[in-house]
Amino acid sequence: MNTKVTNMMMVGVGGQGSLLASRILGGVALKLNYDVKASEVHGMSQRGGSVVTYLKYGEKVYSPVICRGEADFILAFEQLEALRWLPYLKKNGVIIMSTHKVNPAPVITGAMEYPKDISKTIENTGIRLIEADAFSLAVQAGTDKAANVVIIGILAKLMKDEIDKDIYIDVLREQINPRFFDANLAAFNSGYNFI
Repeated sequence: MNTKVTNMMMVGVGGQGSLLASRILGGVALKLNYDVKASEVHGMSQRGGSVVTYLKYGEKVYSPVICRGEADFILAFEQLEALRWLPYLKKNGVIIMSTHKVNPAPVITGAMEYPKDISKTIENTGIRLIEADAFSLAVQAGTDKAANVVIIGILAKLMKDEIDKDIYIDVLREQINPRFFDANLAAFNSGYNFI
């Protein structure tokens, strides 16, 4: 068993499935007999509010909290949230970012502008960025509600040497309503095959 603790953050806005993503990834770690700690949702979980969940797993985990500079992975379901939580990523960490944009209230009211060139800003830090139009890939898979699962598929491919793909699929089957499983499986596979 790996003694290292893996730290993951799921960031987005309310309604994008951050909590489901943390349940899926936590379920994968549990199937591998890791000690798992996950946070509750922090932020405004209604549609449009910033949301972050923390997930840690390893041989022994004492707290779900992830501090600045500690995250191995950030799964960002929205660009601005990727930028907001970037300081929490380790120097050798990876951010997997959906190119989807959700305008926050100050942008909607005209008080502020949505930041330009977020991808370039992140890349200029030297952080490894993998970006995908997860929303479009989910729609092609049959549901506009599974961009989070597309991002999980990308993560699964990155971690394929550590965690078998079938474990993710088993957990998806457990966590997803059977009526929506096929579309979510297609979304997962589209992410897995993205890189």
